Amino acid sequence: MLNPQLNRNGELVHLLSIDGLPREVLLKILDTAAPFTEVAEREVKKIPLLRGKSVFNLFFEPSTRTRTTFEIAAKRLSADVINLNVGASSQSKGETLLDTVDNLSAMQADMFVVRHASSGAPYLIAQHLSATGRAHIHVINAGDGRHAHPTQGLLDMYTIRHYKRDFTRLTVAIVGDILHSRVARSQIDALTILGVPEIRMIAPPTLLPAEVGKLGVRVFHDMRLGLRDADVVMMLRLQNERMQGALLPSPQEYFKTYGLTPEKLALARPDAIVMHPGPMNRGVEIDSAVADGPRAVILPQVTFGIAVRMAVMSMLAGA
Repeated sequence: MLNPQLNRNGELVHLLSIDGLPREVLLKILDTAAPFTEVAEREVKKIPLLRGKSVFNLFFEPSTRTRTTFEIAAKRLSADVINLNVGASSQSKGETLLDTVDNLSAMQADMFVVRHASSGAPYLIAQHLSATGRAHIHVINAGDGRHAHPTQGLLDMYTIRHYKRDFTRLTVAIVGDILHSRVARSQIDALTILGVPEIRMIAPPTLLPAEVGKLGVRVFHDMRLGLRDADVVMMLRLQNERMQGALLPSPQEYFKTYGLTPEKLALARPDAIVMHPGPMNRGVEIDSAVADGPRAVILPQVTFGIAVRMAVMSMLAGA
């Protein structure tokens, strides 16, 4: 069965999930992003790779940070960008997801960037476009439910490669609310495909997915043991908006056990980097002394995110 993200030549036509993508496609995205990072550093405002193309940001749930980076990326490629807060407009009036897509497709859309609270919504849109003869419209998943956030996973891989070079010698620790995190799923998929030999999950039992044993990771409930000799520490925020029931005693208690402090970070390798997809909750999952410290690469992640999203868009458009 063909991967719906690839055409018959193995080229990317949608980015729906990292799961199932060949290693060479991931590496091509990272390689393509490199010159875009240099463009940003040279302060070149626009390059014409997507001139004349229309990119629709379809955000069915709020996310200022992700939407803004996609908007900047598309505009730097000279695309026309249309931002739609769909949850506050057509959806509230009873229009279905696919009706919304059909109407926007009629406005000569070339690309949909989709964020949705329901897992699988970007897949549904891509299938619908293909079935209705509009396979030329590309879909990028900007986060769907608890399922995936592929561009975040890719920008995290770009960051790791920038600082660590070789994936095949690393120990990577992912800490926090893994149960509710689509970012964690994309990170684990990408790290596995790129050959990271040891991926660790550090979390309380209540914040781990039931299928954790199938993910090929080592599980730690003791943060100090899990951080020992790690090369990369990836922190996750508590996704309170997705939690049902009392999964934790209190934010203060969580910070005491699973918050990243300078003392706990000292157990990792001396050159370990600290990452966070944002937004950060200081004093809950990360101490300000770490977030603002010399080993944090959280702000470079944001910069690299624009370059990675430019790479994905240009590849989808065949530029």
